[in-house]
Amino acid sequence: MIQRSTLIVTILAILLIKCADKIFDPVDFQIKRDATQLEKQLAQSGNKFGFNLFKEINKADPKQNIFISPLSVSMALGMTLNGANGATFDAMKETLQLNGLSQVQINETYKSLIDLLSHLDAKVKFTLANSIWYRQEFAVENDFIDVNQSFFDALVQKLNFNDPLAPDTINQWVKDKTSGKIEKIVEQIKDEDVMFLINAIYFKGNWTYEFDKDLTTDDIFTKTDGSTVAVQMMKQEGEFDYFENQEFQAINLPYGDGDFSMMLILPTQENDLNAVMNQINESNWQDWQNSLIPENGTIQLPTFSMELKFSLKEILKMMGMSVAFEPLNADFSKINSDKDLFISDVLHKTFVEVNEEGTEAAAVTSVIIGVTSIGGGGFTMRIDRPFLFFIHENRSQTILFMGKVLNPVGNE
Repeated sequence: MIQRSTLIVTILAILLIKCADKIFDPVDFQIKRDATQLEKQLAQSGNKFGFNLFKEINKADPKQNIFISPLSVSMALGMTLNGANGATFDAMKETLQLNGLSQVQINETYKSLIDLLSHLDAKVKFTLANSIWYRQEFAVENDFIDVNQSFFDALVQKLNFNDPLAPDTINQWVKDKTSGKIEKIVEQIKDEDVMFLINAIYFKGNWTYEFDKDLTTDDIFTKTDGSTVAVQMMKQEGEFDYFENQEFQAINLPYGDGDFSMMLILPTQENDLNAVMNQINESNWQDWQNSLIPENGTIQLPTFSMELKFSLKEILKMMGMSVAFEPLNADFSKINSDKDLFISDVLHKTFVEVNEEGTEAAAVTSVIIGVTSIGGGGFTMRIDRPFLFFIHENRSQTILFMGKVLNPVGNE
């Protein structure tokens, strides 16, 4: 009897060893959950802010491609919000569309949303990282550091900003967190710069149903002015979540297990891209998502890639955050109560590549704090003209990236 028990234990041990990777692989035990109501509310706020930002950037330079990450911008500004006070806090909160949420709710929900987004789909690589870099002789309030470490999981590092290699240290972090797709965000550190609050996002997902490279052909893409450029046009037939109205066609292309998707919006031949852009808001976004239904058809999509950089300072001022950029009026006393601090700039860099396998995208946002010196049948959707696209997560409906493509070969 003892020998038999020993044999059973030995067999079980061997099986456990053989299956060790399977048993202890955290991906296999990953429990997917629905977004909480507060997470959905924060996502909606981020989407509203993102749509407003998207449209303002388009207004400022309507003839150029756009690709931004509203999540990255709102996350970097969300960290900065913890240092704001008074009218500066109110203006930033309103611009970020966070009215209705307390500061505690904002921080706690950012923390849980980061966790939700980072552990959804084992087939999609999604990383989100935050960091704060400050001048080593500059005193920072402990509460500001603690709250951003606790809720944004931010790396907080003091640095000798006078060292010529200081930008390289920050940029190496950026490069690491974006898998090398964005190599730098800091060109130089000015004498008045005392802090950089940085968010980095990296996304890499293969299509749930990849495009067959053998079906990709040479084709042409017609730009807004009627001129054309040569492109590589991918093609796929099958069942997709799709809808159309008199103004545009829309399709959702899923990644991995379907927790993330790209929504493509193609205006009709008779309609203007900007007219569709003007309709974009949180309410319409939800309506469009709810209107998608499975339908057989054909999608043709050009491969494309973009690398872009924006200064968001003037746009954010126009959106209602002007006081935060005013050296004599901004109130960031929760960062340092003895200094007159202000936001000197908000820089945003992005990368995206879309091909037969899927999508790779990255974004970095840097909020720079300065000190005042007084110191097959069915539909056919042929995307051969300017279009919009949105990479989003389907549980909370958080939009990770949004883009406008006027020329898939690149800005002229």
